[in-house]
Amino acid sequence: RVWCDGCYDMVHYGHSNQLRQARAMGDYLIVGVHTDEEIAKHKGPPVFTQEERYKMVQAIKWVDEIAPGAPYVTTLETLDKYSCDFCVHGDDITLTIDGKDTYEEVKTAGRYRECKRTQGVSTTDLVGRMLLMTKAHHSNIDEDLDYRKHTDNFGKGPKGHSPWTGVSQFLQTSQKIIQFASGKEPQPGDTIIYVAGAFDLFHVGHVDFLEKVHQLAEKPYIIAGLHFDQEVNRYKGKNYPIMNIHERTLSVLACRYVSEVVIGAPYAVTADLLDHFRVTLVCHGMTEVVPDKDGSDPYEEPKQRGIFQLVDSGSNLTTDLIVQRIIKNRLEFEARNQKKEAKELAVLEAMRRLEEEKH
Repeated sequence: RVWCDGCYDMVHYGHSNQLRQARAMGDYLIVGVHTDEEIAKHKGPPVFTQEERYKMVQAIKWVDEIAPGAPYVTTLETLDKYSCDFCVHGDDITLTIDGKDTYEEVKTAGRYRECKRTQGVSTTDLVGRMLLMTKAHHSNIDEDLDYRKHTDNFGKGPKGHSPWTGVSQFLQTSQKIIQFASGKEPQPGDTIIYVAGAFDLFHVGHVDFLEKVHQLAEKPYIIAGLHFDQEVNRYKGKNYPIMNIHERTLSVLACRYVSEVVIGAPYAVTADLLDHFRVTLVCHGMTEVVPDKDGSDPYEEPKQRGIFQLVDSGSNLTTDLIVQRIIKNRLEFEARNQKKEAKELAVLEAMRRLEEEKH
């Protein structure tokens, strides 16, 4: 029995990859998720509520069980309480508010294993991309000076770059896709359901939708069609998508409700696509459907066949709202950090002056 724990605030495929590796080291994976209160104490307020974070982690297909309200510092007591043999963490560092290694106790006891951190993604990096919404790759947005001034000092911090943050490039390989894919073919009697979209910054709103779709059939086989970056940018504008097609592929594959992903699906759900995958049902959430380039309805074909269904996930969370939440929090964090740094520098300066006056 294996233990992992964390905030899992902005769950991305880096987290999923950690959990995948941890699960491969044992037979049963329990994931401890910290409360909002604990995170606020050590790091500052989380972007997602604990309920949202619990649901998000539970939806990752390698997770057997979650432990809500796990303590921030991993102790032998926690491992024993959940009968876990050891705990697994990535090869980066986690410190408490007073600078101690949060895994010190389990390391000393020899009940700690390490897995490889996923190169090219971190929450900090994703927040950086959101703060860069104003200048980045597809930009057609008005320059907003308030965001601009924060993008420039992003990820630099007082002591230059940390090897664990900073903006880097994710490199997709076929190996990664194989590791994440289920590899299961649809079986006789399966209901093949097709859903399509950007699935950008794969979040709890997506999970709610996919869970609802999953409940529509006894034996669901859900295929998610992901649109190419240019297509997403055409109907979302600004500099969406925040995650590129390769990153979005892994995020969606990590979800327990999804059986297969079409990488770069056509925007219009065509007869060819429906026949090729032998689709029984096509679902869309309550978000707006933007017409295709020629003004046609991308769901015209499934509607004519009578296999189209709108699904209300009950969640109003969108990638847009998340970006707003994150930028708001991020700007607060940055302001707070800058104040703290300014105070520290002021103290140092005062001490230096005192020294000089003595001589």
